[in-house]
Amino acid sequence: MAVPKQKKSKSKTRIRRASHDKVFLAELIVCPYCGELTKPHHVCPYCGHYKDKEIISQEEK
Repeated sequence: MAVPKQKKSKSKTRIRRASHDKVFLAELIVCPYCGELTKPHHVCPYCGHYKDKEIISQEEK
C-alpha cells in the first residue's frame, strides 16, 4: 500500500477539497413562444410549450 512520504500542508489539502465544491449556475434558454427564461429540455412553466407542442394547456393552470 502506498504511504505518503511527507505531510500535505493545510493549504494544499484545502485547495484539493475546494476544487469539488464549485457552484455552477444553471443554464437558461429563452422560450421561443413566450420569451421567458427556462431550463433547456424542460416544459416552459409560463406557457406550457415543449418542442413545438403545448404540453400543459393554460386551462389546467
